Amino acid sequence: MRNKFTYYLLVVFILFASSVFAQDEITIQGKVVDSLDGLGIPGVSVLIKGTTTGTQTDAEGNYRITASSDATLTFSFISYKRQEIPINDQTTINVTMESESEQLDQVVVIGYGTAAKRDLTGSIARISGEEIAERPAMNPVANIQGRVAGVQITNSGRPGAQPDVRIRGTNSINGAAPLYVVDGILNDNIDFVNPADIESMEVLKDPSSLAIFGVRGANGVIAITTKKAKEGQINFNFNTNTGFRNVADRMKLANGDQFRTLFDEQRRNEGADPYDYSLYNANTDWQDEIFQTGAITLNNLSVSGATEKNKFYMGLGYQYEEGMIKNEALNRINVTINDQLEVTDNFRAGINFTGYRAELPFERNVEGAIRAAPISPVYNEQYDAFYSLPDFQRPQIRNPMAAVEVLDNTQVMKNYRAVGSVFAEVDFLEHFTFRTNLLADYGFSQRRAYTPIIDLLIPTASGEPDFQRVEQITRVEAHQNIYSKVQTDWLLTYKNSFGDHNLTATAGFTSYYDSFEQVAAGRTQGQGAPIPNDPRFNYVGMGSLDSQTGDGFAWERATLSYLVRGLYNYKGKYLLNASFRRDGSSAFRSAGNRWQNFGSIGAAWVLSEEDFMQSLEFINNLKLKGSYGILGSQNTGTGAASDDNENRYPAYPILVANSSAVFGNALYPAYEPEYIADPNLRWESIRSWEVGLEFNAFNNQLYVEGAYYNKDTRDMLVTVPGILGTRPGLSNVGSIRNSGIELAASWDQRIDEDWSYNISGNITTINNEVVNLAGEGYQIFDGISRTTAGFPIGYFFGYEMDGVYQNEAEVAALPNNINPAAPGDIRFRDLNGDGVITEADRTIIGNPSPDFTFGFSARVKYKQFDLGAEFMGVYGNDIFRNWNRQAFTQFNFQEHQLGRWTGEGSTNTEPLLSNTRPNNRLVSSYWIEDGSFMRLRNLQIGYNFSQEFLQKTRLKALRVYLNAQNPFTWARNTGFTPEIGGSAISFGVDTGTYPVPAVYTLGLNLNF
Repeated sequence: MRNKFTYYLLVVFILFASSVFAQDEITIQGKVVDSLDGLGIPGVSVLIKGTTTGTQTDAEGNYRITASSDATLTFSFISYKRQEIPINDQTTINVTMESESEQLDQVVVIGYGTAAKRDLTGSIARISGEEIAERPAMNPVANIQGRVAGVQITNSGRPGAQPDVRIRGTNSINGAAPLYVVDGILNDNIDFVNPADIESMEVLKDPSSLAIFGVRGANGVIAITTKKAKEGQINFNFNTNTGFRNVADRMKLANGDQFRTLFDEQRRNEGADPYDYSLYNANTDWQDEIFQTGAITLNNLSVSGATEKNKFYMGLGYQYEEGMIKNEALNRINVTINDQLEVTDNFRAGINFTGYRAELPFERNVEGAIRAAPISPVYNEQYDAFYSLPDFQRPQIRNPMAAVEVLDNTQVMKNYRAVGSVFAEVDFLEHFTFRTNLLADYGFSQRRAYTPIIDLLIPTASGEPDFQRVEQITRVEAHQNIYSKVQTDWLLTYKNSFGDHNLTATAGFTSYYDSFEQVAAGRTQGQGAPIPNDPRFNYVGMGSLDSQTGDGFAWERATLSYLVRGLYNYKGKYLLNASFRRDGSSAFRSAGNRWQNFGSIGAAWVLSEEDFMQSLEFINNLKLKGSYGILGSQNTGTGAASDDNENRYPAYPILVANSSAVFGNALYPAYEPEYIADPNLRWESIRSWEVGLEFNAFNNQLYVEGAYYNKDTRDMLVTVPGILGTRPGLSNVGSIRNSGIELAASWDQRIDEDWSYNISGNITTINNEVVNLAGEGYQIFDGISRTTAGFPIGYFFGYEMDGVYQNEAEVAALPNNINPAAPGDIRFRDLNGDGVITEADRTIIGNPSPDFTFGFSARVKYKQFDLGAEFMGVYGNDIFRNWNRQAFTQFNFQEHQLGRWTGEGSTNTEPLLSNTRPNNRLVSSYWIEDGSFMRLRNLQIGYNFSQEFLQKTRLKALRVYLNAQNPFTWARNTGFTPEIGGSAISFGVDTGTYPVPAVYTLGLNLNF
């Protein structure tokens, strides 16, 4: 402690002495303008070279700074060329800065390195960290929804839930999630990343940029670079978003009076007497009961500093987010540290570290609230108990508030994560750089759960209490898992120019190891007293030893890869990119298939550099490009089923006890492989190609990028059915095709010193088709979703509704041979024309994949004010409403059922109310809803304080803003949200999907 005090005292003395002995300080002022239009540039960084002292230009481009008369000023700003100007006793220094096209000259991550976008032949989209941090979301990928062509993101409103991300379609029945790369380490998710710590995010979509990732590149890559310190600056930044979130669109359900009317009519249709409502005569809105206006706050503090030799950044974040259902919240803490040291002129080393701790919410669902009868009261104060639902729902549906309140604080779920890397890099022989990376990811999760005894009050005519015990005994459970990843990269890069020839070549090898281990245990109270409902006793050590159960599993897998890539251009106008990767995996036993090769080649022609284009002065850049590649996918999900829905060793099937044998008087279980693995089994591969263009014009104010893409998945892992009692097999026999067009455009113009605006938009078409599975007629079922050759993946298969039978004559003219039909039943279309409705009349009734996705935005700035709006949407996809189709009990009615069939001519769209008419519950287009929607994704108004104010308060920058996320959605479905994700083969099915909320926040960004 004493040494620390001495250190601080010395620092204060040095600072004081430097101010006392500073000589010849003068005040310099001036204006920084754009070389093209002569307008002032706001936000330009003005620093005294070799120090951390500086300022920024105001909204008009003016600045004022005090410095030594013999010092040098540096002027820097994004997309402008950096300038250094000696003061030389000048008191006025005006600066003209030359603009660089941000799209052309920006440096992007390409996998195992970086490159200027102008030198690439593929499609890579870049989003800055500032654009991500100002939107309130814990998962940064959620904030790019609708902003990148070719990327479809389906968000969830549940705290901590991962978005469903699909880049250029669904490529396999075994998974569609992209690969995430954070500061070089390959990962399956980015839950641990704090959005405020992101410097940039790149989305890699084309084969030219993806083939270098080999067996993990098929579904696209999202690469994240975290923030590093900027040379010459010491900066403290505080960023906060605080506000609330609520359910903007409630489901339209029957209230108490409407329910009684419809339920009594339904009972008459079923031949029953009207229900006695004397004990259940409430008017409860269960949505109002379970939903809350949740709080949200995201707070981040960072410090960064840099000298010529060292760059250091540290960020600390705290996020708190309440769910849409009461007693549901997520707490998260992040810490990020980056440090890079330039040991010598040619040797660098550094570390990256991210730590993460989260308390996850006890996830609750909305099905109970939309199914429960509104006639039931909620709570009885006298007996301190929640009411049981009416007898026609009691056995199957619980009072929704009982699950919300009684189970509160009965689960503890925590996640811990440490992700880090160290690197060393050396330059030698003038053109060579060797870099080695050691990257690791270690995670730990734990969950403890307690099941209490739950008694619900049943009202009686006598007034004496009666209770329904829905949980008979208490129970404790515990789950723990550990997962780790270790990656090493050894890369050699050669970069040189030979006159008009420019070459960057990279070669090396990389290894990757990941493992997972999980254990679980549980006990019940047995014959003794209930286990206390107290977190101090919610451990598996409580309860009866005789009732103890346990389970667990583990896996580990490793790959070794060799890679090489070359980026070549001639005179900057003829570009050639090529890459090759060879992956070896421990998941296959056959030496011939343990190794697979992947690669790509891309070419581009920059027409704007040709002599014959020079007369077209309005064109700044015109590039034609194309690429072809073979990509890989190591996803193994539905095609090779196992307990955790992903078989990590497809060539080594697990053993299952499906038969037994008798020896003497004893019965012995017999184990056999779950399936028979093809001896030539290998990873899936995708043949992908694209052609496109990039276009900049009118002083780079207009930017257009378009591409046509085609992706053919081959060698898809599919479970082949057994023949004559044999075990099923697993083989590479499936194929899927995805194709479409991507188009993105923007216009960015500064009108004068006060006004500027930006307009941008993108659209992507999606055409998905399963080309082949395991032979003709082979089908994969997942609930009501089906995957069959010749159709899109996960399509909905059933009967086409053709109105409602109005009378007996219509029934006789088109009888239903599946179930007897009657007036008021749904009439199906006779597709094969045989005069009767049979299973042969089923067909595709819906496609969960959209025809196209789109997004557009506009932003205008006036002096220190700015206003921006972002829209996104999808068109042409279908939703299957499944939460109220299977009538295992009586559900609440939807509001549109008030228009039900009540007699001939009453309606031709809504059937008779009855749970005894099985035709009306069949999978048909009656349950299909239009999934197309458009959403105001983000609306923000902000204010940047002036330079005069900042100088008075000794701040570098101060911005305040109001943000509204998802405030308006234009949709036609009846559920809480049209955004419904799922697995690779089952998505777009509304089972009572958790709502996506509207979020309103006040933001503050402070630099000092």
